[in-house]
Amino acid sequence: MYLETVRDLIMGCTSCGLCRAKCPMFEDVKLESVTARGKLIICYNLLMSNIQLSEKVVERLFQCTLCKACTEACVSMLDVPKVVEAARSDLVEEGLVPRTIRDILISTQKYGNPWNQPKEQRINWIKNLGEPNLKILSDKVSAEILYFVGCTPSYDPRCQEIARSMVRVFNEANVDFGILGNKETCCGASILRVGEKGLFDMLAERNLENFKKYSVNRIVTISPHCYNTFKNDYLGGNSEFEVQHYTQFLADLIDQGKIKFSKRINKVVTYHDPCFLGRHNSVYEAPRKILESIPGLTLVEMDRTRENSFCCGGGGGRIWMEETSDTRPSLNRVREAADLKPDIIATACPFCLLELDDAVKVIDKEEEIQVIDITELVKEAI
Repeated sequence: MYLETVRDLIMGCTSCGLCRAKCPMFEDVKLESVTARGKLIICYNLLMSNIQLSEKVVERLFQCTLCKACTEACVSMLDVPKVVEAARSDLVEEGLVPRTIRDILISTQKYGNPWNQPKEQRINWIKNLGEPNLKILSDKVSAEILYFVGCTPSYDPRCQEIARSMVRVFNEANVDFGILGNKETCCGASILRVGEKGLFDMLAERNLENFKKYSVNRIVTISPHCYNTFKNDYLGGNSEFEVQHYTQFLADLIDQGKIKFSKRINKVVTYHDPCFLGRHNSVYEAPRKILESIPGLTLVEMDRTRENSFCCGGGGGRIWMEETSDTRPSLNRVREAADLKPDIIATACPFCLLELDDAVKVIDKEEEIQVIDITELVKEAI
């Protein structure tokens, strides 16, 4: 039983309830059982065999984005996401997972991605690049930087724009980079977060073999989820390669004078901190440095930023799930942003972009507010 491995965390909850005010799902559905305290009580009773697994228990344990806002509020700094992941692993072993989660597990095992798309189409995103200066790593082709594109930017049409923008920025900065092309496979972030440790280990082993085969020493990712997983989950956080999120890498290039902006973007922008970049990895300054470096952009901050940023609702596997309530964290977030009357909501995560872009349309603000990845803004300004 995986819950047994986190017994101390479960027992550490003082039931103070400070987590409740920070939980994006509680703000959504107003049920105690979706809060960190509520889920820890569920896990305690599962551990003590006081309750049995049921459809409602499964729903509650998957009704969490693992955003870590509860940990920030917790007087004991309990790692609640670790407990939820352990509980989900027990559910996976029992075959008790939501249908959409089962679908992504099957897809990833079959195709190496959760998008249910053939592996051979992973590189289709480069078709609209024209004649790109783009290496595909092989036994005879190497590069200083492995640009790890990730599943969502490879397959989702909107996020493919991020993947293409990154190539153009790298080329403008004369970065020696390459991609794995169709040899790239899912990093396993979503797979691990929904509790399928066996499949995650298989994906990690496959990626590590590729990294070794192509002499990869340094990786730059688009997704904070890939970044977090490579940095903290592969080999217990003791990987032999260096990994950076692209905002860290581009901020360094700006400092080195390798990215020079030639165009102004005279617009007001607010920045949404992705949970797995911010709270999970404390990357707050690099994205803002980039935005503040772009001529003409005026950065305005929402009330809830940095450590207190409000989750978009897409983390912890939630991006793959059907919503069960009339409201969603993403709607609350874009309403908060809209109060500032920005032209742009910028973010640095494909999941956040998809969640927020959809929410802007739901509240009928798409004519007033664009949701744009930072990479796209950099590409536009160079």
